[in-house]
Amino acid sequence: MSVNLLDFDAAKLAGFFSEIGEKPFRAKQLMRWVHHFGEDDFSKMSDLAKDLRGKLQERAVIRPPSLLRELDASDGTRKWLLSVGEGNAVETVFIPENDRGTLCISSQVGCALECSFCSTGRQGFNRNLAAAEIIGQLWWANRALGREPGGERIISNVVMMGMGEPLANFENVVTALNLMLDDHAYGLSRRRVTVSTAGVIPAMDRLGERCPVALAVSLHAPNDALRDILVPINRKYPLAELMAACRRYIEHAPRDFVTFEYVMLDGVNDTVLHAKELLRLVKDVPCKFNLIPFNPFPGSGYRRSADSAIESFRMVLMDAGLVVTTRRTRGDDIDAACGQLAGKVLDRTRRGAVA
Repeated sequence: MSVNLLDFDAAKLAGFFSEIGEKPFRAKQLMRWVHHFGEDDFSKMSDLAKDLRGKLQERAVIRPPSLLRELDASDGTRKWLLSVGEGNAVETVFIPENDRGTLCISSQVGCALECSFCSTGRQGFNRNLAAAEIIGQLWWANRALGREPGGERIISNVVMMGMGEPLANFENVVTALNLMLDDHAYGLSRRRVTVSTAGVIPAMDRLGERCPVALAVSLHAPNDALRDILVPINRKYPLAELMAACRRYIEHAPRDFVTFEYVMLDGVNDTVLHAKELLRLVKDVPCKFNLIPFNPFPGSGYRRSADSAIESFRMVLMDAGLVVTTRRTRGDDIDAACGQLAGKVLDRTRRGAVA
């Protein structure tokens, strides 16, 4: 059976070449063809020996997820619905900015965490994505977007903030991260690759040791009672433990702070009192905040905070010296905004299957 070479980072690819009787350095050549140039046809890899190309055609494939649908938003955001087999699909979103191009990548088919305000969490959970299905989203987007006239890639930043909890699919996510960072593949800076987690603490510690990249934590509440409702994994890993894990992560991280994501829910977590409580919670954690206006979806039961409430909340944090941004809603006309990714999942349902 052919192996999918998109499942292999540099170390695994070198091992594959050794197994087929080839020099391990061939891995770097192949990675440049596959990831840097986006080539999936072995016959076109001109600096590989002809007999090696023949071996690869017999034993391997380069198989990314296949395109089901592409949507373009009025603000330039693009969303791809990609098939991962057996009737399942995941969503990948590209967000263009003046100074960057950010790709939001999914890590699971659905999500098991059941955050109450997230449409992905409402649809159930099927399985983890393979490494090929994770890095294949970046591979596909690079091919679809092409390059700037000067040869530079349009995608400068990657955020693991799509469907699923990345740290619940640890090994496959780390393999994909290794490829994103590898100079022979995508060559992204650790500072420009971000993993978002709801707070799977053991995996946060492992990520800091194995592949420290920028970290974003989906916080969304200033106390355990409220977070237990909004982010149920908090019942397993409460806030005091999460704050300690964030401090440990910063010791390894490429940035000297953690980003806390905080969705603004009208009358739920958005008052000045909530903001003051939040300051007490994070007082010992170097951090910045990203406030996210809630993106409604049918049956959510929540409303977006008023602009005035968001501004009052933001000023409390800023007056205390914190860096605070309010995320501009992008791609909401194609359901590509934060919290709206739903893809297409055949719910098996394996909710709660998190380390």
